[in-house]
Parts: sequence; C-alpha cells; structure tokens
Amino acid sequence: MRLAHFIQRYPPALGGSEAYFARLSRHCAMQGDAVTVFTSNALALDGFWSPEAECTAAGVAMEEGVEVRRYALWRMHGRRWLLKPLSLVPWPLWQCLTSPCNPIAFGMWRDAGCMPLGAFDAVHASAFPYAFPIACAWRLARSLMVPFYVTPFLHLGDPTDPNDRTRQGYTAPHLRWLLEQADGVFVQTSTEFAAVRSLGIAEEGIHLQGLGVDPAECTGGLHGEARIRWSLPEDAFVVGHLANNSFEKGTNDLLAAFELAAQRDPTIHLLLAGPAMPNFTRAWHEFTRRQPALALRVHRLGPLSDADKRDFFAAIDAFVLPSRSDSFGLVLLEAWANGVPNVAYRAGGVADIIRHERDGLLAQCGDLSALASAIERLARDVALRESLGRSGLARIASEFRWVPKLDLVREVIGGARKTRIEEASRTLPTLPASLRSE
Repeated sequence: MRLAHFIQRYPPALGGSEAYFARLSRHCAMQGDAVTVFTSNALALDGFWSPEAECTAAGVAMEEGVEVRRYALWRMHGRRWLLKPLSLVPWPLWQCLTSPCNPIAFGMWRDAGCMPLGAFDAVHASAFPYAFPIACAWRLARSLMVPFYVTPFLHLGDPTDPNDRTRQGYTAPHLRWLLEQADGVFVQTSTEFAAVRSLGIAEEGIHLQGLGVDPAECTGGLHGEARIRWSLPEDAFVVGHLANNSFEKGTNDLLAAFELAAQRDPTIHLLLAGPAMPNFTRAWHEFTRRQPALALRVHRLGPLSDADKRDFFAAIDAFVLPSRSDSFGLVLLEAWANGVPNVAYRAGGVADIIRHERDGLLAQCGDLSALASAIERLARDVALRESLGRSGLARIASEFRWVPKLDLVREVIGGARKTRIEEASRTLPTLPASLRSE
C-alpha cells in the first residue's frame, strides 16, 4: 500500500502520539508499504506558534524506510491572539484551519491539494486537538478519492465533571466534524470507544486498537548507578513521573500531593522527567519559595535519552501519572515492564488500563489527599507495591504487544482499500469480447 500519514510533530520531537505514529510508519514500511509522513518542523509544542521555540529544518528525508516531509510553520508574535477571533466563525473546516493551538503550515495544505491521482491508497491522521494537519489529510484523501482514517487520542478528563474543560476541548464541533468525515476511527480504550460513539459515529466505523510496549526499549537500566547520578538516597522511596511537566499531565497536582506526603514521610523523593511547560514552571517556582527544604527532595531531569529512560524506570519505586489528558498512557506500560506499580487519576483512558488494587492505585481526579495517601501507602507497604508491579508485568506479554496492535491498523485500511477496488471494478463498463485480451 501507499500510505500518507499526517501528524503534528515527528521524532526527534517528544510526545506519545508522535512516537506512536513513528512506530506505525516504520512497521508499515517493514511490511512493504510505501509510507510518507506529512508533519511540521516543530520540536517543542510552543514551536507551533513561537518564533523563539526550537524547530528542526524543513524538507524531505528518508528516515528508517519512511519518507518524512517536514513543513515550515507560520509563526509570529501574537499569532494565537490573531487566530482566536477568526476561529469563532462557525464553519468546521475553517475552525480546523484557524484553531489557535494549531501547527499551521501553508505548504502542507498546498501539497495536500495537488498530489497526482494514484499517489496514495489511504490517508491516516492524528492527533486531536491539532486539527490543521488532520484537515490537510482530509483534503488529500478527498482529492485522491481514497479512504481517510483518524486516530484522535481523545483526552476525556474527569468523568465525574459534566463541564470538564479537557473533554469539551477535545470534542469541540470542528473536531467532531473531522471524525464524521473519516471512513474509520481508531480508539485505544473502551471509554474512548463509547465517547466516539456518543458523538454520533457509527459503531462499525470505530476500531478498538489499544497500544503496546517493547520492553527492550525501556528496561535494563542500572538502579544503583542511576540513584547515585541523580543524588537519590539508596533507602529513599522514589516516586517517578515522566511526561510533559504540566498541569494537564498532572505534574502540578503530583507536586502538591508530594508536599503532603513528604512532610509525613522523610523517605519519599520525587523524580521528574520530561520538558517543563510554563504552567508547571510557575507552580515549581512557588513551591521552591514556600518549601525550600522539600524542594531538595525533588529531582528534575528534563527530557531523557533512551538510556536515561531505562535508568529512570530502574531507579523508581512507583510511577505516578495524575493526568487529566491521557487517552491511554504508554508510560504506564513502560513502568509495568519494569515491575513498577502505577498510581493515577480515575480519568480518561488511564482508568481503563489500571485495575485498581490489582496492578495499581487510582484516585479521584483532583483529590490531592487521596493521591498523597496512595503514595504513602506504597512507601509503607513493600509487599503491596511488589504485588501490584508483578501483576502489571504479567499483562505485558498477553495484552500489550505491539505487532498485533499495528497489524490491526494495516488490516482495517487494507480491507477498505480492497473493498473500494472491488466496488470500482463492478462499476466499470465491460469491454466487448473483441477487445478483451486472450
């Protein structure tokens, strides 16, 4: 198959949907597909709009068997303020193109409309809320008259809050419109399946996929050396957190829960990894001003290399992701692959992955006291955290292998392509016998 993949960023940019689409693209290429990725040249998220943020070079390159087209972004000071009123015009396609958070690349939109017929057999795009690349994917699919698929990675927020802002943002009218245009939607959990169905998408067009983990990529770290390198006492109970450090990913809440727990238990340390977003940086400055002694027990690593990630999981005793904005949470699987128990909020797809009291602990979204209590409970109870970690590890081989998950996508798209070819052949006029080849 000739596949076009659209994604807001692509490695070396860090992010869950970015890493997934890179893995899917490589897998398809290894199966003999010709894969072209259309993406922006942003590295950091604020590179979508900020002229000062880091970007890589625009252009076309072959990367691990995949053609990657990186497009230069339209960036200027005040761009988001300019787009905000424009995005209020109630026309879904226009809103897809003018959403203030968008990575806007005029070259991507241009190229999506001028590819020759037959250039691709199917188009697949991700991820919400970044509608601009998905709208470009829709344009390409419609111009070539080929199937169009979306993997939205819906972030559904707190299920107990009917006015949850995260859920409202990810199910906005223009994003619903994109789902309606798709020939198929890939979702990761039963909760996301139900959410997409509630938006009016027919069940036969929703494909429950799920994600996986490759233990070789995240295990084998050096516990002792990592703790020495990052100044973690050997007898400390280390809570790990690997994500974009932000309010949305729960880092702010984790810092507040750590403050409660660490005041009662001097063995608890916090190991934070990943790039810091402005809303966390503000919370961190306030925390260090208010609690300078406790701040010494918070170890900030920033973005990790592959080797550092393995050491990170080897160094921690529990992984905590009190996220309001995860449709799945690949890092949860990486923790389990290391036999590490998970603690999270009962929010979004994460609550479908973690089985409370069996392989992790769940707290009510926003309940800092419950989050702190879960951390303290694991710090006290070695047997519990070992039992939870073993249960999670046992699920990896049976439930979270990559190949079946990735093959499902190829099978669905390949089946749709075959059906279209068969339908087209039935509508073609039959040649007279005298013109048929012998």
